[in-house]
Amino acid sequence: QVQLVESGGGSVQSGGSLRLSCAASGYTYSRYSMGWFRQAPGKEREGVAAIDSDGRTNYGDSVKGRFTISQDNAKTIMYLQMNSLEPEDTAMYYCAARYTTSGVFLLPYMYSYWGKGTQVTVSS
Repeated sequence: QVQLVESGGGSVQSGGSLRLSCAASGYTYSRYSMGWFRQAPGKEREGVAAIDSDGRTNYGDSVKGRFTISQDNAKTIMYLQMNSLEPEDTAMYYCAARYTTSGVFLLPYMYSYWGKGTQVTVSS
């Protein structure tokens, strides 16, 4: 059974940094897509960044140049380094995955597995 567990959220001031982690377990597929999404109260879930088994990455327009997605060598942990955080980045951040195919998708419906989320709060 696939499990995704996020960690690393917290409260920071505007301009600060955080690094989120997503630990994945329970899969054996060599081809996959993984992504970070966020959802603020009253807003739709938004694609933040994605990475796949081929090493390709993709970013949402609002985070380009500030956030970096990566994975460890074993490809079991995905990271999201968030720099120059702004109050508009405040949201619940979710890790998502899909297996058997690669691709860097930023659309929530493309993903089959989701973590429970980690809260990021940025104060001005």
